[in-house]
Amino acid sequence: MTTPDLRTRGARLPRSARRTQLLGAAREVFVAQGYHAAAMDDIAERAGVSKPVLYQHFPGKRELYLALLDQHTEELLAAVRHALASTTANKQRVAATMAAYFEFIDQESSSFKLVFESDLTSDEEVRRLVDRVSNGCAQMFAEVIQEDTGLPRAEAELLAVALAGMAHVCARYWLQTGKQVPREAVDRLIAQLSWRGIRGFPKTEPQPADAQPTDARSTDAAAEPGAPGEGNARGVG
Repeated sequence: MTTPDLRTRGARLPRSARRTQLLGAAREVFVAQGYHAAAMDDIAERAGVSKPVLYQHFPGKRELYLALLDQHTEELLAAVRHALASTTANKQRVAATMAAYFEFIDQESSSFKLVFESDLTSDEEVRRLVDRVSNGCAQMFAEVIQEDTGLPRAEAELLAVALAGMAHVCARYWLQTGKQVPREAVDRLIAQLSWRGIRGFPKTEPQPADAQPTDARSTDAAAEPGAPGEGNARGVG
């Protein structure tokens, strides 16, 4: 998200536009300096407004920081939500979701630093906002996994946390090591790794109302000749 070029001191703006301007300026200052080193004077100067104008919108530095965290955590959650809803084909769902993480962390605004590298995580409200990203993504993943596999909720959530954690850690590592792998290759590699893992869990199919229960012994016997998972190669999706 780019900061609107609205920094002419004294220019009158609608309240919503001014708030957007101030948040953009604050993001740049917090990303560059961190929460503790940043000052409201710096943010007002970056925005091209007086401190009284800044305080009209945000009563303090903490409130401004929380507003930014709320905005950017929701940005990532919305991107993941959109990726999951973009298709019913689970292989493409996995690819789109992994790409959403890398897209967020690859933004020029470096908004991810506020979410994943906050220097104020000792604050309970900051911790809650940071945690809602991992928890929110895991819950969305878990719903899809449980619906498609019929796994118990606890098991679906465990797999979901593993997927979300892999996306998060890999995206940060890619950035911290200087983006040595091209973005297109990153999306493809991580999507392949994720899909090859999750596809091993069989997709549940709707059963006709008059379907007869399957004898577990005959099912086990039929599965013996093949390697584990071969009979369900298409997995989740």
